[in-house]
Amino acid sequence: MKRALWLAALMLGAVGCKSPGSDRPVGAVVEIKAPLGLPAVPYPADNPPTAETIALGRQLFYDPRLSKDNTVACSTCHNPKLEFTDARRVSLGVGGVTGVRNAPSLLNAAYSPVQFWDGRARTLEEQSADPLIGLTEMNQPHDVSVAKIRKDAAYRAAFVKAFGPGDVTITKIEKSLASFERTLLSGDSAFDRYEYGGDKTALSPAAIHGLALFTDPAKGNCVICHSIGNKYALFTDGKFHNTGAGVNGEGQFTDAGRFSQTKEEADTGSFKTPSLRNVALSAPYMHDGSLKTLEDVIDFYAGGGNSSPELDSLIQPLHLSARDRADLVEFLRSLNGSMPVNAGPPAKE
Repeated sequence: MKRALWLAALMLGAVGCKSPGSDRPVGAVVEIKAPLGLPAVPYPADNPPTAETIALGRQLFYDPRLSKDNTVACSTCHNPKLEFTDARRVSLGVGGVTGVRNAPSLLNAAYSPVQFWDGRARTLEEQSADPLIGLTEMNQPHDVSVAKIRKDAAYRAAFVKAFGPGDVTITKIEKSLASFERTLLSGDSAFDRYEYGGDKTALSPAAIHGLALFTDPAKGNCVICHSIGNKYALFTDGKFHNTGAGVNGEGQFTDAGRFSQTKEEADTGSFKTPSLRNVALSAPYMHDGSLKTLEDVIDFYAGGGNSSPELDSLIQPLHLSARDRADLVEFLRSLNGSMPVNAGPPAKE
């Protein structure tokens, strides 16, 4: 019920941020068609998707001028050839500065109720602004990014086309990036064809057994956090959990996670549940990139995490045979879906 209410709020734009009317797109609203297995794409009322803002956002997404030394773009950490991740344990920013967290995939980020591992951004609009100024990311003040883009005559014309007469603003940059990111959808996987498309040959016997383990409360019970619905599956509950990952040799969490935002002790070491779509292609895993393979992840959960007092009560040791573990991996591989079209770098004119 709570998941249904959460999605309904997204669909109504209830989590959308407010901004001046002059920063609202002026073009015709376009439908972002969701592939099999995914619901309709939510968006805030003040930033409906248009062909113009999506195209502008795509151009900005691949533009390194949004970084301090013109070397890092959004796509540096969210590479379309790597499932919109960077395949690193933790990301590298301007000057090779090392970050502290693994870059999550942007695929299907449109459905997340909050953004980032710690949930510090409510919307994709807010999310897109943060890495631009992040010291371990693009490390450039917003006014400098705006000034760089404003100097480009082609960009100025594209902003007018997307938002009507007016200057380039950071709000318009944020909205354009968010509109492009909402097109980064991946579904129509073998699992989707099996579960929602009526093709009962789409999964192998091993994957079918893995699905049964995934949903069985007495076995894997993965579905308790990586939810599957009757009509679609986001493979996340949109919540924060302390899974036991990220503990040092002294039993302390090296990253406070959600606690950094809420200051609630119970949130120490808790991170947002990631979607499992395309998970077989987006190693390494966990918020700190500490687990290299899916086999490592399943072994970690089978062990029940750690003895931290903040460990989520949902994390319990799992009694899985070698075959069970192999079949769970086979099921997770069946979640590899289609890639979005028109999502790579735009052609240079």
